[in-house]
Amino acid sequence: MSALSDTKMGESIHLPTSVPDDRSCSNLERRLVRKLDLRMSVLLVLYTLNMIDRSNVSNARLQGFEKDLHLQGQLYATVLSILYVGFIIIQVPGNMFLHWVERPALFIPCCMIVWGAISVSIGFYPGVLVARLFLGFTEGPFLPGALFLISRWYKPDEIATRTALVSSGISISSAFGSLFASGILHSMQGILGQAAWRWLFYIEGGITILVATSALFILPDFPHNTKWLTPEERALAISRLLEDDCGKADVLEKRATMQGLWDAVSDWKVWWFSVAFMFQCIAHALFGYFPTLCATLGYDTTTTLLLCAPPWMFATIVIFGLTWYSDKKQKRYKYFAASNAFGTIGFIISISTMNKAARYISLFLMAQVIAGYLVLWGWVNNTFTREPAKRAVAIALINGMAQIGSVVGTYGWPSNWGPTYRYSYAISIGAIGVSTAMFGVMHLYLKHLNRQIEKSEQNPKDSKELQGPIGFRYLV
Repeated sequence: MSALSDTKMGESIHLPTSVPDDRSCSNLERRLVRKLDLRMSVLLVLYTLNMIDRSNVSNARLQGFEKDLHLQGQLYATVLSILYVGFIIIQVPGNMFLHWVERPALFIPCCMIVWGAISVSIGFYPGVLVARLFLGFTEGPFLPGALFLISRWYKPDEIATRTALVSSGISISSAFGSLFASGILHSMQGILGQAAWRWLFYIEGGITILVATSALFILPDFPHNTKWLTPEERALAISRLLEDDCGKADVLEKRATMQGLWDAVSDWKVWWFSVAFMFQCIAHALFGYFPTLCATLGYDTTTTLLLCAPPWMFATIVIFGLTWYSDKKQKRYKYFAASNAFGTIGFIISISTMNKAARYISLFLMAQVIAGYLVLWGWVNNTFTREPAKRAVAIALINGMAQIGSVVGTYGWPSNWGPTYRYSYAISIGAIGVSTAMFGVMHLYLKHLNRQIEKSEQNPKDSKELQGPIGFRYLV
């Protein structure tokens, strides 16, 4: 065994000097990835519940939520947006703490238990704004933490598909959350003297707490400290990342957490991604109003919630297809841009007509925009793949800054702009255009860097000055 000093924890990371021979390594790696995928799949359930707890106010709005809590004017938009204040504040410290403590199997479920309890409290606590603010603080660490956890286990050509597996909870929660909500809102009005929308928070928050408790025993930590790995599996989990060169940093460059913070904030690419994501999230603000937009078709509450499900089922299919193909082809930007283009067509259709069939089709096109968004997260992980401390902060900073767009975007759908919401759709078109252009600039810049890297590798003198390992290329 060889030991490397860990400047962050004052501990040593032990690297095995041998791994299984080539003949058995392939089979063992397939078994390891299957085992890991099975355990990581719980993140899909966790994120689905995360999105349900975050967005159940949108469903409750159709059944008296605003009236019972006396939310007038833009107060409903504030209820939506105040959640993201907690996101913006907590995400960078949360991922820094996760990198420092190295226990995602404990940290992520504990955050989830707390947010489940807060979600339950919204059903009976009159201060909904305060509850939603604290809900943001407890939900905020989840997505950056989950993305960082994925990046510590999977190779670059595996990341986008696994990111999609986890993040497809967005579309699954929107589809099945609406179906679940329609059953509760339709059948539980007045039970024990409680409004049906209150039962929505009680039941969904309670389920979150139960699932989070189970996740404590399922999720992995990191390759070097996960207890349920055999010695051979641990050796392979580490060595297969080393084989990719860029994965060497995960084991060999244990930088201090504060150094990772400095590395991230001093890299202009992190800020460029952050601003581009912010504009993308302005366009995504319509997801918080999806039941309201579906209600413009003119059906009752139950039918409206049922109609919300098919667009998100379609989006889930697109997510897996697009991210899988993106991983296979090792390309990112063009698949993201294609998704945004179809979403823009959906916005234009909704601006142009009040025809029910056309507007319903446009909801399918708008919902699938989330597929391109998930390809982006695979791109972020690949771009900052070499230093785990920096990557932890970069993921959290980008996602935290993106939530500024979510805050701004929620005020772009006032009720007096309905039922056409033409101005809202126009804002979305502008925002998605800016984000697509900004990511396009990054795409061109990373292609330029790849050409420089290739040129330097061909010159032995220049190759010594390369900052990354030989063979490394940015995915574009």
